[in-house]
Amino acid sequence: MKRVAIPAVALVLCSALLLRVGAQDKPAAAATPPAAAASAPAEVICFESRQGGATDVTQRELKPGLPNVKCSPVTGAALWYGDPYDGTVPMGAMPGLEALPEGTAVVKPRSTKLNLLAQCGTACHNGVFPKGFPKNNRPVPIPTMEGMLPDVKTFQHGRGRIWCLECHHSTKRNMLVDHFGDPISFDQPQLLCGKCHGDKLRDWRDGIHGKRIGDFTSTGKKRWFTCTECHNPHNVQDGARDRGFVQLKPETPPQMPRGMKDAAFEKTHPIPH
Repeated sequence: MKRVAIPAVALVLCSALLLRVGAQDKPAAAATPPAAAASAPAEVICFESRQGGATDVTQRELKPGLPNVKCSPVTGAALWYGDPYDGTVPMGAMPGLEALPEGTAVVKPRSTKLNLLAQCGTACHNGVFPKGFPKNNRPVPIPTMEGMLPDVKTFQHGRGRIWCLECHHSTKRNMLVDHFGDPISFDQPQLLCGKCHGDKLRDWRDGIHGKRIGDFTSTGKKRWFTCTECHNPHNVQDGARDRGFVQLKPETPPQMPRGMKDAAFEKTHPIPH
């Protein structure tokens, strides 16, 4: 018994000594003083088109003194962009816009913001029909989806005449679907919405519906905001109000800084494109 106990005690003492030495070897800077942590600037997050996490933007510096976005202290909406093309990619092929010079229309991918997209496409469905999948296209209650997406319980799109599989691909759940059953990327929702809303799609293409920022010359580069950046497709008429978008409180008009006669300086962008 003593032969077992003595080595065990020695091992414990050696372990304690090693832990103490290791703790002393750690640099003092590793521990953040409470005062420094308290003085760290708070993260600034604002939204571009609609609230609720769909179009959130985290403020950061593109270069010293130049933020990527300025947010309203009143509404929390984006007011100004240091670089309107930050984080964008080419929009891709779009019927009716074939004559648009390549690279002049860019969009901001939103699939990275959709937290359930990876699980839907791979972890659960993985390209097959799950057990209990409906045999026809009539709506059925899906408790799992209702638990994951509360909007499904109060789904209003189509006034009760459409359901999930009108827009979502039946086996590729991380994709949308067109009239021919072909998949559509979540980053190109306009190809889906145009199936039913042809007049709105035409107006969006013509620039009289929706939002664009960037170079406002006729052939200039612009960031196009896609349908779901402004509209929640599961609740298009804002719940019980049933009257469209909630109106934001108007901002006060900007005032010219003292000593400035005009805003000609704004014609020169700080970042060349």
